[in-house]
Amino acid sequence: MTASQRSRTPESEGMSDPAHVAIIMDGNGRWAKARGLPRVAGHRAGVQALRAAVRAAPDLGIEWLTVYAFSSENWSRPKSEVTDLMGLLKLFIRRDLAELHQNGVRVRVIGDRDGLSSDIRALLEEAEALTCQNRSLNLVIAFNYGGRDEIARAARKIAQAVDAGVIAPEEVTQDAFAEYLDTAGMPDPDLVIRTSGELRLSNFLPWQAAYSEFVFLPCYWPDFSRNELVEAIRTYAGRDRRYGGVPARDVAL
Repeated sequence: MTASQRSRTPESEGMSDPAHVAIIMDGNGRWAKARGLPRVAGHRAGVQALRAAVRAAPDLGIEWLTVYAFSSENWSRPKSEVTDLMGLLKLFIRRDLAELHQNGVRVRVIGDRDGLSSDIRALLEEAEALTCQNRSLNLVIAFNYGGRDEIARAARKIAQAVDAGVIAPEEVTQDAFAEYLDTAGMPDPDLVIRTSGELRLSNFLPWQAAYSEFVFLPCYWPDFSRNELVEAIRTYAGRDRRYGGVPARDVAL
């Protein structure tokens, strides 16, 4: 049974469900600064917000939840902050993996794994292997992920496939190219949410989000709760998704 086939909660009743929601979890550092706390305190609070979002998603009809956990550009941050972020990732997987598995959450990781430390790679692979048969929610963690890097890596793979005779140049369609992306086999996001008031994608799923709806929220990520998720879905439900076409009601005009 998929998430959208379950009984609906009162807050989501009557809404058009986005099956795939992607979130740019932004504002941890500013949340901490506003409270006179170190940046790592904001990241810790952000983990709590992530837990709440994962728990709320299935009840709201969400089948795929993709979160921007660590970008390929984040390595340029101070070494101490990167170390703290790696520690939080390890803690999240070690502490939450059993609960995620028990609740039927399937974990999938996208991003470039080359160059990651062996302990981080092992944790990511363990999470994927343990939960691979789960079906209540697909939790996609974008880690060491950059959209342009993903497209470049896919281009290299498909060039190698053409060179090897696996695929002919004229067969390189959009659908064929998508099979070489990290997100192969995944639906494109219906809704992309960004917190902190920033109005940009920041290299997050540029190929996949071509026809996504966007909701930008002013709150910092640690303040994101079920209520903000519900309101974002309500906003999405009021949109008219045309995918480059025109509404059916206008065709006869």
